[in-house]
Amino acid sequence: MVVEIVIGVLIALFVLTLIRMAVRQIQQGWVGVIKRLGRYHALSEPGIVFLIPFVDSLARVDLRETPRTGERQDVITKDNVSLVVNVTIFSQVVDARAALFNVEDYLMAVDRLSRTTLRAVFGEMTLDEALSQRELINARLQQQMESATDKWGVRINRVEILDILPPQPILQAMALQKQADQEKRAAILQSEGQQQAAINVAEGQKQAAIKQAEGERQAAILRAEGQKQAAILEAEGRARAIASVYQAIKENAPTPELLAVLQLDTLSKFAASPNSKVVVPVESAGLLGAAQALKSVMDGVPAADETVVKAVSQRQ
Repeated sequence: MVVEIVIGVLIALFVLTLIRMAVRQIQQGWVGVIKRLGRYHALSEPGIVFLIPFVDSLARVDLRETPRTGERQDVITKDNVSLVVNVTIFSQVVDARAALFNVEDYLMAVDRLSRTTLRAVFGEMTLDEALSQRELINARLQQQMESATDKWGVRINRVEILDILPPQPILQAMALQKQADQEKRAAILQSEGQQQAAINVAEGQKQAAIKQAEGERQAAILRAEGQKQAAILEAEGRARAIASVYQAIKENAPTPELLAVLQLDTLSKFAASPNSKVVVPVESAGLLGAAQALKSVMDGVPAADETVVKAVSQRQ
């Protein structure tokens, strides 16, 4: 009885083992490679796969894009500077059969290839180029790796440089250079600001001087215009006054006796002035008869230290 139970249990375990070996499941994003007696047989899509026990075997291959960040790698640039570089590779299996049968371990092969390619690319560049041309480095790495991974059924989608670390002395020198460059830029900006301020001040002074000159010029023009108008008005007034006097004299037809009286009246006004000298012009002998009247007028002028009366009388 016990033997029968043991045999039944063994048969059940054998059947379960056969079922497990015959029925497999493949997840989405993966593909199955069926090998029959060690040779490639077929590809299996995601889902349930039926195998022949002890004859078929199944290998699963991930077809999804996989980012792999390798260990930090020491490289030497073209100008003999040692750098520590870390890179991330985004790869994807596009041919599961080639990935399994054309290379022993495609993951390890991609990692080793990235290391050697990284050394080769950085060995062709100087330190300044390596620090400033990351996009170019990424493109060159991807291009050189694809030429080798195509036969493995692996596609390199892109390569990203994570870190580029120069030695500490180089970092200190770069920091000093950066500081000097910042100070240079600050000095340039300060000098440009001072220059612009001086230009603005000079321009303001220039504009003020121009405005002041224009104002003075306008004021001078206005003053000249005013003086011109005043002179014109004064001349016009004098002309009108002379014309009026001349017209009045002409209309009244003065006699010689009236003219003599007017001349004597004018001489009396000269005599009443505070002048110390009186010049009396006599144009004709008509005033000789008025000499006595002139003497009486002059006698009424107060005596002065020096009083000179000049009378010129000449009969032609």
